Amino acid sequence: MNKRTVLLADDDPGLRRLVGATLGSEHFNLLSASDGEETLSMARELRPSLILLDINMPRRNGLEVCRLLKADPSTSEIKIVMLTASGSEIDRSKAFEAAADDYFVKPFSPIALLDKVYALLG
Repeated sequence: MNKRTVLLADDDPGLRRLVGATLGSEHFNLLSASDGEETLSMARELRPSLILLDINMPRRNGLEVCRLLKADPSTSEIKIVMLTASGSEIDRSKAFEAAADDYFVKPFSPIALLDKVYALLG
């Protein structure tokens, strides 16, 4: 089985460790970024299959990163799941307006995250 590359973009080291323990297996090549600029650079260079993208990050927020990646033909096919601590309908709408493929509220169950990743990557 080919490893699928997942880029986790979140400025919280604890969340990066949790997701790393959940997805860092023989099935996924997990990369991480801690701010929006780093996320853009890594996404453009490495073209992951999926980005788990926090909305509130330094140097560029996740909504802006999502819009830029989805507007660029070379990265527009990357699946993007917005991660946020807010479950409000306004934030959910903003994520989908930015062309996110899905939306996931923190804190979350590692098993629910794994299910979502498998569903998006097929």
